Amino acid sequence: MPLVNAKEMLTKAKAGHYAVGQFNINNLEWTKAILLTAEELKSPVILGVSEGAGKYMCGYKTIVGMVNGMLEELNITVPVALHLDHGSYEGAKKCIEAGFSSIMFDGSHYPIEENFEKTKELVGICEELGLSIEAEVGSIGGEEDGVVGMGECADPDECKMIADLGVTMLAAGIGNIHGVYPANWPGLSFETLDAIQAKTGSMPLVLHGGTGIPDDMIRKAISLGVSKINVNTECQLVFAEATRAYIEAGKDKQGKGFDPRKLLAPGTEAIKAKVKEKMEIFGSVGKA
Repeated sequence: MPLVNAKEMLTKAKAGHYAVGQFNINNLEWTKAILLTAEELKSPVILGVSEGAGKYMCGYKTIVGMVNGMLEELNITVPVALHLDHGSYEGAKKCIEAGFSSIMFDGSHYPIEENFEKTKELVGICEELGLSIEAEVGSIGGEEDGVVGMGECADPDECKMIADLGVTMLAAGIGNIHGVYPANWPGLSFETLDAIQAKTGSMPLVLHGGTGIPDDMIRKAISLGVSKINVNTECQLVFAEATRAYIEAGKDKQGKGFDPRKLLAPGTEAIKAKVKEKMEIFGSVGKA
């Protein structure tokens, strides 16, 4: 099945009161693990690519070629969107040219007027090409590829302003952060989320920083309009832990050093398990 934009899967998720998982990819092994798990569970899935990961994986065209090849070789039948995560204005245009099926333009660090104008231009381009587009209002806390946000809550009126441009989905800050949540984190602002949904109606909302948010908060966020949830740090943690344990056990020395295919296998299996766990919490299993 070829890449699709995320509009149909997220519209169905909003109506069905579940969320589609966006799982960020960093190499071939991660991509394969996520795709195989989505196919096994018959769940739609979004592959997220940060600009940093794009550079690491030799550019956006390389990523598009890798993902398209896997969709064919692995006989993937579930809907898959390839999505730029927290993209800059320039990065969004590069991903459009490279063949991504979905982009995020994160203009949250601009004044709202500049965020509005840049988002408006990119919406027009995406509509013409049949791509989905995510916008952001209110910065997400933590660090993402060097961009640091304080976790401010978005203004519901500004959310409506951006949503009315015709974006496919909207990421709004509701106290969520990237990375591991600190012990004194006060939790998600459901009051803000409820107000944003009241202003944006049927617009699918996006929850960034899905790592470590308690399951009951996840489910409540979905009930208040969240239709896409991003997960990255949890996959990084389980991948690192499984790989480290394999190395420390010394199971693959063979007198000639480590075989990278064996070295990465435990981490890959750990990612499969984590993706499965998250898809079950999000309620997307069997929704493809």
